[in-house]
Amino acid sequence: MEPAMQLAHQSKPVVPRDKLIDLHPVCGICGVKKSTIYAWLKDPKSDFPRPVRLSARMVRWSEASVLQWVQNRINSATTTGEGLQS
Repeated sequence: MEPAMQLAHQSKPVVPRDKLIDLHPVCGICGVKKSTIYAWLKDPKSDFPRPVRLSARMVRWSEASVLQWVQNRINSATTTGEGLQS
């Protein structure tokens, strides 16, 4: 009987959840204006995350992918000194 009790009370593993965010929070996270975001999206060499199209006139970004992109830029700047130039 005890094993059944333990199974009933075991918690499920935590599933990481992502959320879709619109342009304004993306700008805030990246510290740039929307024109810069659109310029990055237009540039085929840019590795900026692509938005998810929800409808004909609505796109959202994965918050996790935007945060990861920012972290990658920070890591790159601190390891290569790329962001320290004036």
